Amino acid sequence: MARVSPFAPFRFAPAEARPMRLPVSCVALLCLAAPAVGAEKFDWPQWQGPDRDAVSQETGLLQEWPEGGPPLAWRVEGLGGGDSAPAVADGRVVGMSARDGKEIVWALSEADGSELWATPLGSAVDQDARQSQEGPGGTPTIDGDKLYAIGMGGAVACLNVADGKILWQRSMTEDFGGVVPRWSYRESPLIDGDKVFCTPGGPEALMVALDKNTGETVWTTPPPPAAAPADDDTAPQGRRGRRGGGGPSSGAAYASPILVEAAGRRQVVQLAAEALVGVAVDTGELLWQYAAPANRNKINCSTPLYEGGLVFASSAYGNGGGAAKLTEEPGGGVQAEEVYFAREMQNHHGGMVVAGGALYGANGGNEGGFLTCLDFATGEILWRDRDAPKGSLMMAGGRIYLRAEGGELLLIEPSRENLIVKGRFDQPDRTSSPAWAHPVVANGTLYVRDQDTLFAYDVTAN
Repeated sequence: MARVSPFAPFRFAPAEARPMRLPVSCVALLCLAAPAVGAEKFDWPQWQGPDRDAVSQETGLLQEWPEGGPPLAWRVEGLGGGDSAPAVADGRVVGMSARDGKEIVWALSEADGSELWATPLGSAVDQDARQSQEGPGGTPTIDGDKLYAIGMGGAVACLNVADGKILWQRSMTEDFGGVVPRWSYRESPLIDGDKVFCTPGGPEALMVALDKNTGETVWTTPPPPAAAPADDDTAPQGRRGRRGGGGPSSGAAYASPILVEAAGRRQVVQLAAEALVGVAVDTGELLWQYAAPANRNKINCSTPLYEGGLVFASSAYGNGGGAAKLTEEPGGGVQAEEVYFAREMQNHHGGMVVAGGALYGANGGNEGGFLTCLDFATGEILWRDRDAPKGSLMMAGGRIYLRAEGGELLLIEPSRENLIVKGRFDQPDRTSSPAWAHPVVANGTLYVRDQDTLFAYDVTAN
């Protein structure tokens, strides 16, 4: 089982008021506490961590927060707008922003937050929809000495980790006929072997695989007939440049794919606009689709999960979450058979985690919501509690980190019986934007992004 035309480099002019002549300011530097004996630290090199399940195996972390929360190690300002959660590897923290009219990828020092480089993918994308228009929402993927990023308008780029130099760049719209979803592309690229996967959502290419070293096309997956994008006069935007007019709606949604090895096939599993789909890693063949987790508005945001032989995906807008078992058919085919569907898990975009056989995630959409716990094997509701508001979550050190949309942070002990809160605090200087960037824990540090600012909290146990 496994879950398993480029732009020239651009350097932003430093602001004289910022220390060390860097485009971000580093303040409130503190000495990091020594890790507990036997503690293990782990990088967080991509969206939702090493295994893309929002779970870190890190140990030696605080099991309960002091009043006011863990100590602040450093904070940086001047990142630019966006909900992009960081990736952390090899001493660097990387993310994406819109800054000074450009859509950029940036790298900071893991030690103190000082900026190492910032490279534009092109001009900042003007999104029609009001929500999350401040900047990118995808997380770059670090793979050895390279990183990969997807911009709001469909730019797919490979950069040097060391200096941010662009090595190659493709366009999901221009190269593959991709159709930009209403809230722009929000996908975080997935790497497997020599391939990088992304979801243009076009009439001829639902998904594509590129050679990660050259950017050349390896395969394309056309949408299944039932899910092929159709002309839709109600679509808020069609292909880039045709915004506001009738055009094909996007086959892409806003989720990011995972790797699954099941039913004798290695697969990319993605929650697209109209269905959860499984695509063969080696050929791009569409192996199966499961429509129930996709809502009728095509606003599907949360990354799928694979655990214990079940693939699970969820969306809000009156929908819910569904689990399917993948089985091998004669001739190498794969069947997805529904095991259960839970309307009590309408996960909007905060993501979900599985721990101890229980599924944790916020149930609720635009109207709000709260943390819900289900038995992952059966879909049975174990508990729901409004004291843990709707938000995004991840798990590290045996604890769930929940960031509510209002900005509050909670530390939660996993329990099948009831909600157990082990600490909560509010970050300083909250913006008026919803707190949609997911929390990240890497190497003893909790990273919390609020648009232009990134906070780094020391969560190691003394």
